[in-house]
Amino acid sequence: MKQRDFQDFFDMCRTRAIMQALEEDRYDGDVTTLATIDPLQKGTAVITAKGRGVLSGADVAAQVFVLLDQTITVNKLREDGERLEPGDRVMEVSGPMSSLLVAERTALNFMQRMSGIATRTRSYADLIAHTRARILDTRKTAPGLRYFDKEAVKTGGGMNHRFGLFDLVLIKDNHIDAAGGIVEAVGRARAYLVEKGLTMQIEVEVRSLDELKLALGASPDIILLDNFSLDHTRRAVDLVKVDHPRVTLEASGNISRETIVGVAETGVDFISIGELTHSVTALDLSMTIAKEGGSQGAEKTC
Repeated sequence: MKQRDFQDFFDMCRTRAIMQALEEDRYDGDVTTLATIDPLQKGTAVITAKGRGVLSGADVAAQVFVLLDQTITVNKLREDGERLEPGDRVMEVSGPMSSLLVAERTALNFMQRMSGIATRTRSYADLIAHTRARILDTRKTAPGLRYFDKEAVKTGGGMNHRFGLFDLVLIKDNHIDAAGGIVEAVGRARAYLVEKGLTMQIEVEVRSLDELKLALGASPDIILLDNFSLDHTRRAVDLVKVDHPRVTLEASGNISRETIVGVAETGVDFISIGELTHSVTALDLSMTIAKEGGSQGAEKTC
């Protein structure tokens, strides 16, 4: 749904977050590794799935290892988006054993969270695959991890809504109330975009069918149906698709596995789900490590 190219910004967010995660974990050194591991010792480690789900974050995990130590070599055995079964080997990394141990938890943290999000997203996307509706994420992400959360949603078959406050005009209830009404708020937004020479969509939230009619009169690009009942959602779709086919409809609020199919079958274009990123169940992954040329070591859970 983005109208502008922010790839350089996203890349910066990703690298900065990885470096910060490594820094907060090791600070001025991994005392356990420094005390027990020969700095010249080489090793190989394998990351393996312990649960069933959708892989996401393999590229991020690889970047963690390489940013920590450029001498580490990474061999991805599975790609993001692939379905995993317990025991599937995901990645092999080789290099100084001390570096592998330092990077281990940070790499797993990113990949486990992202895979959990991708797995949950895929479960929703599969439920509504027979409809036109697509799954959207929200800004209800872990602070500092938004790039990774949203990337995982895409891996799981969803789509990204706005990344932040800068790439889509989303007029919500508080904006409407503060601006003096839907028509006034949309009018001000459109004038602002023209004044600043910006090209992006305008979305407005409505809380009732009466507000929907007001919003249609203001001609936004997208209308967000907030906590509409199924009956009201169907009526909204009928109203919009007959007389305003250019307008896109997004449904939001109290979406669950039990309700999503009914919402999707009303004919809405998008369904946004905050749960995808604000209530994450990580996919269980582990790393085992062994000395070069030796047998695989015991599973690590640190």
